[in-house]
Amino acid sequence: MSKDEVMPAILVSAQAAYETSQPWFATRAIEVVVRAFGSSGLRVCEACMAPRAWVEDGSLTYQTGPLGLDEIARLDAQIRGDAPAARAAIWIDEHRGGVAVRIVDLHTGRVLFAQNVDPNLVEQKNSERMYTMSEELERRARGDSLTQGFADFGLYPGQHISIDWTDQWGPTNANLTGFTISVLDPVLGLGVSHYRRFDLVNMLLGAKVLVSLPTAVARSVGDNVDVIDPLVTGVGVARVPFGRSNYGACATLSTNGEFGLGLSLLNVSLLPVIP
Repeated sequence: MSKDEVMPAILVSAQAAYETSQPWFATRAIEVVVRAFGSSGLRVCEACMAPRAWVEDGSLTYQTGPLGLDEIARLDAQIRGDAPAARAAIWIDEHRGGVAVRIVDLHTGRVLFAQNVDPNLVEQKNSERMYTMSEELERRARGDSLTQGFADFGLYPGQHISIDWTDQWGPTNANLTGFTISVLDPVLGLGVSHYRRFDLVNMLLGAKVLVSLPTAVARSVGDNVDVIDPLVTGVGVARVPFGRSNYGACATLSTNGEFGLGLSLLNVSLLPVIP
């Protein structure tokens, strides 16, 4: 929902639910709307919730209660003068858990925004989580790829430290293939990696094949020896996430005879500890 879809707008109702909040609720509601959309083009309809009487075609009409969209547009026409007609109507109502906000297009009746907002935004966060889950299920159903990053720290009893950048693929995106850089086992290695996700605790099982850059450079100048590490190292990897977090346990076993247990940072950026 953009500002252009809402403004100019008319605030139809800012209704408090409790006696203690009545003195300040309407003012705070207006402050929030002004902060969100700006003050230009925002109107407050104090007559919208009051009893209304008008004469039309020789008849007297007296009405109380909620307004329809046509009547809101008619009241807006009476108060706006030469200003443009209101595009949307806004209702803000207090309830036990927070406030309910509705924004409706006056011309088409289309609901532009409707949400219950609580002080801690719990309901909004749950809605976003469900929406994200739905998007993820649709993406997996389409087989679209998704980039993931992993940082492995296998530190005991052997050592293996590396960073992977992989792309998910396949009918259910259960395969992850990409490239990897290691700084231990081998020291300064570059290679490729492939993993498979299993439904059992969302485990990732796979392997990396790395080329030792110091050894490759030494052999390129004619010294046919291994420098620190063999030219090619294979590393088997198992990762198990901790619940729904971005952290997990990892186990690594390399062809150099190094076995390591440690931690993995899952779906990370270059600064994995910063959101």
